[in-house]
Amino acid sequence: MERTVKIIVSGRVQGVAYRYYTREKALKIGLIGTVRNLPEGSVEIIASGPLELIEELISWAHQGSPASNVTGVDVQEWGIKSDFHSFNILR
Repeated sequence: MERTVKIIVSGRVQGVAYRYYTREKALKIGLIGTVRNLPEGSVEIIASGPLELIEELISWAHQGSPASNVTGVDVQEWGIKSDFHSFNILR
């Protein structure tokens, strides 16, 4: 079953290559979507793909990049139809 979610990751997740590692993980497991920094210091991930792969990315998001310190991961269903073709870092 295909699913699209919005994941908000909080903690020390900016300036620690979190977006880069998120993109690498998503591409490795075959998800499409985007990742970007938010002004308040968190990271937003929009990911689309099979349910089991989404769950794998959510599990990974709790750990994140080697230098990150994740304190929270909030997952919401993303009701907007995704038109992604790859997984990109937004600036």
